[in-house]
Amino acid sequence: MERTLQQYNRIMAQCRELFIKKTQDYGTSWRILRPSSITDQLFIKAKRIRSIEEKGEQKINDSIDSEYIALVNYSIIALIQLDLPDDAPLEMQETSVSNLYDQHFEETRQLMLRKNHDYGEVWREMRISSITDLILSKLLRIKQIEDNQGQTLVSEGVEGNYHDIINYAIFALIQIEEQKNN
Repeated sequence: MERTLQQYNRIMAQCRELFIKKTQDYGTSWRILRPSSITDQLFIKAKRIRSIEEKGEQKINDSIDSEYIALVNYSIIALIQLDLPDDAPLEMQETSVSNLYDQHFEETRQLMLRKNHDYGEVWREMRISSITDLILSKLLRIKQIEDNQGQTLVSEGVEGNYHDIINYAIFALIQIEEQKNN
């Protein structure tokens, strides 16, 4: 578990660094996106990963790693958007955004620790393609909840699905890193 936590934290730091750099370049332009648009952006990223997995080749140079990182960062964006009041400004200070990023990262990391305790590290035995499929399944759930205007009967809601997407994407990045090192 200690190894997982070190790998998890290192990858999360890479995701955070990219998020902060893009915030410096673009500001918080993502604030204009409605929840459904963020979900669709996540869906596009996950479908591209699956397409590359199935075809065994890609024609655009953006790596699969970068798509998993995007899944992490867009999921955190979605969580931030859900927390902000409707009248929050579109442009936010970098420190405020980075604090919100860190808050949602920590919530997600704590969830990972609890689930890894209960499940063991079964994700290490999974195929990366299965992780991709689970992410797509979570996104389809989110889309359905959004289409139902957030009304659910027994579901945990969209927040839990975003947390799971982040954790699955990080697990995939850990596996990819380990494959490269072997």
